[in-house]
Amino acid sequence: MNEKQIRDRAREKMQGYCRVCPQCNGKACAGEVPGMGGLLTGSAFINNIESLAMYHINLRTMHQIDEPDTSLKMFNHTFSSPIFVAPLTGASYNMGGALTEAEFVSCLTEGAKEAGSLAFTGDGAEDEIYTAGLDALRSTGLGIPIIKPRTMDSIKERIGQAEAAGAMAVGIDIDGAGLVTMAMKGHPVGPKTFYQLRELKGFTKLPLILKGIMTVQEAEMAVEMGAEAIVVSNHGGRVLDGTPGVADVLPEIVERVKGEIFVFADGGVRNGIDALKMLALGANAVLVGRPSIWSAFGGGAEGVGQMLEKMTSQLRHGMLMTGCVNLKAIDYHVIY
Repeated sequence: MNEKQIRDRAREKMQGYCRVCPQCNGKACAGEVPGMGGLLTGSAFINNIESLAMYHINLRTMHQIDEPDTSLKMFNHTFSSPIFVAPLTGASYNMGGALTEAEFVSCLTEGAKEAGSLAFTGDGAEDEIYTAGLDALRSTGLGIPIIKPRTMDSIKERIGQAEAAGAMAVGIDIDGAGLVTMAMKGHPVGPKTFYQLRELKGFTKLPLILKGIMTVQEAEMAVEMGAEAIVVSNHGGRVLDGTPGVADVLPEIVERVKGEIFVFADGGVRNGIDALKMLALGANAVLVGRPSIWSAFGGGAEGVGQMLEKMTSQLRHGMLMTGCVNLKAIDYHVIY
């Protein structure tokens, strides 16, 4: 299937939940939560797109690089791309239910593996969501489960399940404290203190990722409590209206903590050039959300793999045209 066929099929399957707009910028779906939009005015989602669009790329072709290397080593594994699938859940209540949760996460994990990448798996307002992610992890041998900020006992139980499933790392969606859907469906979530998160870090030998960092202060706290990675993310604009875009806050966070902790950027990446911009702003890797959803609903695992391979190809071309031999060579000189 080509990209147009995948998008057309996804639009049909997700009718009433996602329009699969030609430009996914959060404007048409503002306020549609549950659904695919940003909370209230949708400005946090929109800001993710617009903050990335403010940056331009510096063209440089006086060099001898002809085959840029997009490979990345992370948590003792090597991947062919720094572009990964974000933790995505709610196939029934956010996406229309044309795929079951198990089918959806299987498409994500299998497609990512075929592309030499990785899919994070998620947690949600139905018990089978987290279990489906673990089953997919076992099937592919690759995956990083992300757990909602539930009660401490519930988080510890899920960390134990992730360890038993063979996860390479585990994470906590700390910004999920404000998820409307979790509250609506009777799953208590809430903020976690520094000491609670440090306790969870001590509970597992797996690398711990904190997802939902949007300030320098909380990035520094993540380093202090021993987390191995953070995800700079406003949860796709779905938990608090009016936040800045990820690309707005990423540079100052990176300036303070890069080299001490692995930094993922998650917010508004729609193609390989967006990924290049995030890497130039200091991220070690990026996560892709909504395009992964359309690709799964419209093309299954094959569609997800095609999407990741296309973005990686675009990133590689961008590296060629800016004189970057590998990911470490991508820095602020790439952007204007």
